[in-house]
Amino acid sequence: MKVHDTKIKEVKIVEPNVFTDPRGTFAETFSEKWFAENIAQVKFVQDNQSFSVKGVIRGLHLQKPPHQQAKLVRAITGRILDVAVDLRPQSPTFRRWVAVELSGENRRQLFIPAGLAHGFVALEDTIVAYKVSDFYHPELDGGVRWNDPTLAIDWGIQNPILSDKDAALPYL
Repeated sequence: MKVHDTKIKEVKIVEPNVFTDPRGTFAETFSEKWFAENIAQVKFVQDNQSFSVKGVIRGLHLQKPPHQQAKLVRAITGRILDVAVDLRPQSPTFRRWVAVELSGENRRQLFIPAGLAHGFVALEDTIVAYKVSDFYHPELDGGVRWNDPTLAIDWGIQNPILSDKDAALPYL
């Protein structure tokens, strides 16, 4: 596997090695040992999966302390623009964001540490899978509006499909 830096120090792009032969392909998508040695010591406790039609924005979501979640996100099929926003007040990259295209074709994954908000836009019908480092606690659910003018995220879409919950998220 290879790791690539982003403009937020702790947010990392992970590229698995893909082995191809006449039967198809094989890729190791996660190794706890490799991850601890190359990215961070994180214990993932749950895997989640969603399907989104083209034009859906999910996010920007986060879990508040003491149950913040680190995430490792990938697109199994389709394509997304995956976004991480640094909402850690003491961070030198506070309020900055990173956007990375993840797809079934490029097989990239995005590691998002705890304390950052996460969201994505489906650039086509897409299945997304992600690991999280803590269980969901509805009372600690939080987020920021996808179109917050302070963040000015370029989602590449004008009229997204949103859940009622995401449409009502607060601005910073």
